[in-house]
Amino acid sequence: AASNFYKNGKYVIDGKNLSRDDMIEYYVKLIEDYPIISLEDPLEEEDFEGFAELNKRIGDRIQIVGDDLFVTNIKRLKKGIKMNAANALLLKVNQIGTLTEALEAADLAFSNNYNVIISHRSGETEDTTISQLAVALGCGQIKTGAPCRGERTSKYNELIRIEEYLGPNSIFIGRNAFKKFRL
Repeated sequence: AASNFYKNGKYVIDGKNLSRDDMIEYYVKLIEDYPIISLEDPLEEEDFEGFAELNKRIGDRIQIVGDDLFVTNIKRLKKGIKMNAANALLLKVNQIGTLTEALEAADLAFSNNYNVIISHRSGETEDTTISQLAVALGCGQIKTGAPCRGERTSKYNELIRIEEYLGPNSIFIGRNAFKKFRL
């Protein structure tokens, strides 16, 4: 998250202090030069206005994902939707407090044409609930890290089991998860 390199009102990259506008230009150039499809928390987590400007500039081409921006919180998500601050929600089920609240956040995001990405959190276990939720909600995307270590591979293995169970009814969405973007 960009909040990690945001110090004293500036983004510190390679020894340079960049303003919000400089960061936005930096991201615009990055997506023009590289095949980037998603930016997660590209600006400081309280900068809804900056997120809105970035989304206006490049949100039709890539996912602008709110993680720390929204923290799976309905109030923050509503504010972001109203301001057009992003186009995707990183949904962390155990971040908000209840499964009901997490599902309400997903529903709100989907109903506002946001992509939803189910995500693990640090300190994860081998529990596979997020794999099941990713499929049940039709997210098309899950964030659980590189396929190493038990707490990560368990989630990928569960997705494989779900695919086997669903058989011909399972559909790999692939690049269609990004069909609304000009890739």
